[in-house]
Amino acid sequence: MTEPVLYSERGSSWWPVLWGPAFALLGLAVEALTPGSVNTAMWLLTGGVLAAATSVWVHGRRRLVSVRLTPAELVQGREELDISRIAAVTDVGAPVGARVLGGSWTVPKGTGEVPLRLEPDEVVLAWAKNPEALSAALARLVEK
Repeated sequence: MTEPVLYSERGSSWWPVLWGPAFALLGLAVEALTPGSVNTAMWLLTGGVLAAATSVWVHGRRRLVSVRLTPAELVQGREELDISRIAAVTDVGAPVGARVLGGSWTVPKGTGEVPLRLEPDEVVLAWAKNPEALSAALARLVEK
């Protein structure tokens, strides 16, 4: 049985993969409207290379910058944290040098910090694009 997901962020959607082919089609169209030969193969190769590079980027973001909260665990990137280890969510200060969940040195760009007090008296930084929503969902679980 799978647990319900109480909060989730994907890290990235797959639509940026279409940027490269779209720019390549635009380049092909501009080249077709100008005098001279059209390098169709070059534009197809360019679109494919850009799509492949973007696919690697999107896959990495979906793996390393995703957030999932279930009643049993909080998953931040590559790190899983049991909810039973969380002692407090509210009124927790973020000390300098607190460990960031997910294996990074800092919270990912575009996210906000959610300080958590773990048992026994360790403060870590969770993160989310909507830190208030993640904090509220965690508080509901921890206060039970």
